[in-house]
Amino acid sequence: MHAPTNIQIVGSEVAIAWDDGAESYLPFARLRAASPSAETQGERDIFGQQHGGHGPRNFDGVAVTGWEQVGNYAVRFTFSDGHGSGLYTYDYLRKLGAAQG
Repeated sequence: MHAPTNIQIVGSEVAIAWDDGAESYLPFARLRAASPSAETQGERDIFGQQHGGHGPRNFDGVAVTGWEQVGNYAVRFTFSDGHGSGLYTYDYLRKLGAAQG
């Protein structure tokens, strides 16, 4: 698992420098739409039934207002729409960045 060495806001994107020299650039709206939170993605019960989650939405105009590292495995972003409960694992952030290119 690779870890970020630097996270910065560049324009309307979050730029992440990784410990292997790779870089990821994630637009705010894409990052918000991909939130792994139960609010966004929903949750499955023990029977596999999906509960909650609002599915795909347009988050144009939503900005990242801050972030914090969580342990040695994730980043929690806060957004201008008040959302801030999703934990983006390092692996998940790498995948989002790779899908961008």
